[in-house]
Amino acid sequence: MQVVILCGGKGTRLREETEYRPKPMVPIGGRPVLWHIMKLYAHFGHDRFILCLGYKGEAIKHYFLNYRATVCDCRVTLGQQARVEFLDAFPEENWTITLADTGQETMTGGRVKRIEKYLEGDTFMLTYGDGVGNIRLDALLEFHRRHGKLATLTGVSPPGRFGELSMRDHRVVEFNEKPQSAGGLINGGFFVFQREVLRYIDDDPGQVLEQAPLRRLAADGELMCFPHQGFWQPMDTFREFELLNTLWARGSAPWRVW
Repeated sequence: MQVVILCGGKGTRLREETEYRPKPMVPIGGRPVLWHIMKLYAHFGHDRFILCLGYKGEAIKHYFLNYRATVCDCRVTLGQQARVEFLDAFPEENWTITLADTGQETMTGGRVKRIEKYLEGDTFMLTYGDGVGNIRLDALLEFHRRHGKLATLTGVSPPGRFGELSMRDHRVVEFNEKPQSAGGLINGGFFVFQREVLRYIDDDPGQVLEQAPLRRLAADGELMCFPHQGFWQPMDTFREFELLNTLWARGSAPWRVW
């Protein structure tokens, strides 16, 4: 199954790092947070990725176009018959990655709409390029297939306030982006969508997925919530960047399930 990852935001609250690179390329333990997210999906058998690029997207292209040289030991022979020999394999050899430029200023919904032409099949997964967790993606997908609605998001306990959900029997009855009140689960991303969800997204670069599209899906009874009680953490600030790197360095990163 294809996995769409939103990689185009500017990450202004993490300016210490994102002034020089896109937020998905900010490292945890020497590897981009994007790599950690992709490793989680690949662990559950999902290794066909569509990356929605925007701000400094060339850095993500460069990383994957030169991936083997970056991660493998190699032997270089110089001279007129120059060659490069890679000395070891790497577990990501079978990943398929579509690198799609979706615009510098495009919002989340607009980015999803622009990669529609690359989608295959009736169902796809989608997440943000800056958050990690020990999400049971197999259970998430099973939940989505069982309820038969168009869309599933993962509800998590908030370290901050993002998109609070009002629910009834796992069905999202109301979606409020970044409310001021406390309490309840929030939108943690890790979506599963039927292709029909794209009908809810306007062909407008300013369309925000978390506003009208998710609200309309909720109003139509087509948005369900998969509750996740485990670890989830976005990397929005320098403090969160330090937290995730500390967990990785200690060998206690909950999202490292591979």
